[in-house]
Amino acid sequence: MSSDIRSSTGEPVEGPFERHSYRVRFDGGNGFELAGIIDRPRERLTSEPLADAPVAVFSHCFTCSKDLKAIARISRRLAELGVAVLRFDMTGLGGSDGDFSRSHFTSNQADLKAAVQFAGTELGAVTGLIGHSFGGAASLAVASDEVARPQSLKAVVAIAAPSDTVHLANLLDRMNPKIQEDGIGEVEIGGRRWSIRREMLDDFRKHQLADQLPKIQSQVMAFHSPSDETVGYDHALRIASLISGEDDQPGCSVVTLAGADHLLIRHPGDAILVADTAAAFLNRHR
Repeated sequence: MSSDIRSSTGEPVEGPFERHSYRVRFDGGNGFELAGIIDRPRERLTSEPLADAPVAVFSHCFTCSKDLKAIARISRRLAELGVAVLRFDMTGLGGSDGDFSRSHFTSNQADLKAAVQFAGTELGAVTGLIGHSFGGAASLAVASDEVARPQSLKAVVAIAAPSDTVHLANLLDRMNPKIQEDGIGEVEIGGRRWSIRREMLDDFRKHQLADQLPKIQSQVMAFHSPSDETVGYDHALRIASLISGEDDQPGCSVVTLAGADHLLIRHPGDAILVADTAAAFLNRHR
């Protein structure tokens, strides 16, 4: 399979490896079966899986799925650059089972941990976590968990990720006050109506991601746009400041995506830049 990403000039961009993509299902962390896609690098001459490839698990944004255009493009491109990727749907989203309205940040982390376990069996030891937006926050949280993080984890890639979970609770509360008043309410996100429960907002508010970030023992790369209207650029700067890299500890590099939108749709070259830079980063720290 060849890349469906094109450069900003419209020319096809090909990596050194073939891509083999296939669908999978596995047990999630909340009692439901989850849907995923594996994008795996293969040697061009033999079509054999690339030996000793870095393995990454990709978590999507709030109310998104593994099939979001940017996530699919980045994952496919990473495979062509020698990184094996499992992208998956959280509980109640995309092709996964379960009720989204009963999910929250705690359940997101449980699903990510289950995905890491599955990827370890299917592809090999997970060396990287990748997360877009709220999935980036989940990836950072799991990486900071001294008990739950995979021992093989070396690198985390956060794309347009928030530095806290409270801001989303407050945003949803403003979108529909009935969530707090009645215990459940609907909001419109991405042109769709979503049922949100008070328990979800309560869970978002109980997490203190800022206290967790300094515990991360992996190298972190945060991609963010100064013109992101969904999650402000200040979140990337805060993440970097909390993962200081002092005293020979892992640090955080911020890659500025000038002019990019939150979903990396506006400019086709943004997904290429993220994938190419992330591939070098994940290969370097493995």
